[in-house]
Amino acid sequence: MSIISATDRALPLLRALDRRPVEHTPVWLMRQAGRYLPEYRAVRGHHSMLEIIADPALAAEVTLQPLARFPLDAAIIFSDILPPLAAMGVPVEFTTTDGPHIPDPIRRARQIDLLAVPPAAETLAPTLDAIRLVKRELAGRSIALIGFAGAPFTLASYAIEGGTSRAFTTTKRLMYSEPAAWKRLMTKLATLQIDYLKEQAAAGADLVQLFDSWSGLALGRDDYRDYVQPYNRMIFDALASSGITAINFSTGTGGYIEEVAACGGDCIGVDWRLPIDELWQRIGTERSIQGNLDPALLLGPWREIEHHADTILRQAAGRPGHIFNLGHGVLPETSPDVVGRLVDYVHERSAAISAERAPS
Repeated sequence: MSIISATDRALPLLRALDRRPVEHTPVWLMRQAGRYLPEYRAVRGHHSMLEIIADPALAAEVTLQPLARFPLDAAIIFSDILPPLAAMGVPVEFTTTDGPHIPDPIRRARQIDLLAVPPAAETLAPTLDAIRLVKRELAGRSIALIGFAGAPFTLASYAIEGGTSRAFTTTKRLMYSEPAAWKRLMTKLATLQIDYLKEQAAAGADLVQLFDSWSGLALGRDDYRDYVQPYNRMIFDALASSGITAINFSTGTGGYIEEVAACGGDCIGVDWRLPIDELWQRIGTERSIQGNLDPALLLGPWREIEHHADTILRQAAGRPGHIFNLGHGVLPETSPDVVGRLVDYVHERSAAISAERAPS
């Protein structure tokens, strides 16, 4: 497990990650800085996403926007998982309607061999500088700062498909037909992400999260074990040996969550498709867990949000090691008022559950 300093142990999120008692279940939300916030939309009215990422001051400003509204227990640095691809020599474009686009996707082994693995400190410096700015702003506050990166399969699928995909057929064709080239690609991606995550921690991130958004939607258990697990494990082993606290988050992997947990990570982040108590039992309650409210619930009536949030907290049963989050990112249609109400409810309800469980 990672080493958490005595100073960091004052942060509720890191205490929960370390499976130590906390006054309330800590809360942060994936995409908590995003299009559902009017202040973020105002910034995007003048700057593209890539412009914000490339400007440390703007990235820091956007990172801090939700913390000005809600009593969240963590900030996550504003960036995207795809800039490392651009650093390797795979151009990335962001369109307003279709999301990320790779104009020259990887389709041949020769393209993989030409990919660079440059130092993250040189090619991804704006995000590292933004982390330093945010860390200074958070000084003296009980709020953790999270860095992140995309998992190798997720990045590979973007690079090969040319963008998002439903069936991942082009990715899987290369994976099955060119196993040696696949290994070279995944090793390069894992090597760059290890360096990038270490640099984020050195810049001031209290912990990091690896986003594996696509492997669980594309692959079954055996293919995950053969084509994904070695490279995710490579990343988490390197982070653990450096004493960096890490969350291992994936979607669509409930059917083989044990294989995901075997990759490593101090905490396993799970989506909403299975009950959190079942998932926690399967990964082992000696690990911390993060999740797992369906993001679409925040578009519904409060009675449903309250019911499902309460169910998650009851399933977690006040055991040390639970971090409340959505099973994926906040949807753009979500009301900020609902987000604020949810954060307050989780804090208050989890504190009450902990009090009920405390010995008299």
